[in-house]
Amino acid sequence: MRETHFEEGKWWVSPYNFEPEVRSELNLAEKVEIHDATLRDGEQTPGVVFSIDDKIAIASKLDELGVDRIEAGMPAVSADDQQAIKEISKLGLKSKIFTFARAMKTDIDLALECGADGVVIEVPIGYPKLVTQFGWTWEDVAKKTAPIINYARENGLQTLFFPYDTTRARKEDLTNLCNYIMDNAPPDSMGIVDTMGCATPEAIKYMVRWVKDMTGLPIEIHTHNDFGMGVATELAAVSAGASCVHSCANGLGERTGNAALEELMMGLHLLYGYDTQYKLDKIPELAALISEKSNVPIAQNKPVLGRGNFIRESGIGINLVMNDPLVMFATHPALTGKKGEVVLGKKSGKASIIYKMSELGLGELDDDKIATILAEVKKAGIAKRNVLSDEEFANIVATVKAK
Repeated sequence: MRETHFEEGKWWVSPYNFEPEVRSELNLAEKVEIHDATLRDGEQTPGVVFSIDDKIAIASKLDELGVDRIEAGMPAVSADDQQAIKEISKLGLKSKIFTFARAMKTDIDLALECGADGVVIEVPIGYPKLVTQFGWTWEDVAKKTAPIINYARENGLQTLFFPYDTTRARKEDLTNLCNYIMDNAPPDSMGIVDTMGCATPEAIKYMVRWVKDMTGLPIEIHTHNDFGMGVATELAAVSAGASCVHSCANGLGERTGNAALEELMMGLHLLYGYDTQYKLDKIPELAALISEKSNVPIAQNKPVLGRGNFIRESGIGINLVMNDPLVMFATHPALTGKKGEVVLGKKSGKASIIYKMSELGLGELDDDKIATILAEVKKAGIAKRNVLSDEEFANIVATVKAK
């Protein structure tokens, strides 16, 4: 665990993250694993379908990045899902392979048949779902689940108990369920699931402490991003002692998506000081693969992945973008396999023009002509309502030179 806010030439985040008064309020597990659900929850993004070959390629890339666990799918969904999980399990990856299962013996048998290392056993506990969707009580859930947890563990599967919509459960239902399960079928770990992404970071911290005290089990956190806090709530869970975070690459997932894998990796490593072994410079390769296979483009300003994250249009600090980027950004572009870029438009300045002319090998001009080019660049950027291409800029330079 690091206690510093910077690493020379790589990143420079807030030193207040590491103030003793701040750190003393954290209850960080010695190690936090990432359980990635792109191949299951990510595929639940409307319109996304991964082929068997897609899933093999994605699993291989997740393993290359150093993801601890890969949720390879739910074998009960289809024969293709079963085949994909079998093929992934045969790859000999360092990542553990998990499947998603209902509280049914047949689903556990399928996990075993597919060669999985572990299983996520899902059951409803959120009150709206429990009562309205299923017409069950907590006792129904407990009695259906206990023998399945025992069966999975008896057959050597690492077992995560996953009562989904946890954050909308009645307190008495969750308490009774946890107590029953611990008395009759203790799993390897307990999941807190913010299925609707509707809990605050403070609520998640409270729930992690509460459920951990009730069960004594390692706590895993799985959140969605309906209020834009999927990553924030998972990191809040980490600060309260959760030892495994769930993710989807590129933030894929139902509705607004799941907590984004790449953001969790960066947060754990840079903001909380975990000395992770994740290959951060390989993140763009995974992102490009996921975007291609899912047909879901990456927003220009998406955290970590957006192509605009290290682009500078404003003329202020242009030299620093290229020569001393940690003055202008929290991370060096190369940390995540990128590079700084200068573009020209309405907000450019003289330094931008001089830099771009040098970059494109367009020579040097006196101050008056630089000022003329800048005026033309601003005018063109306003008319286009965008930045200029290198070709458009070169044409402006040529026109000014010819006068």
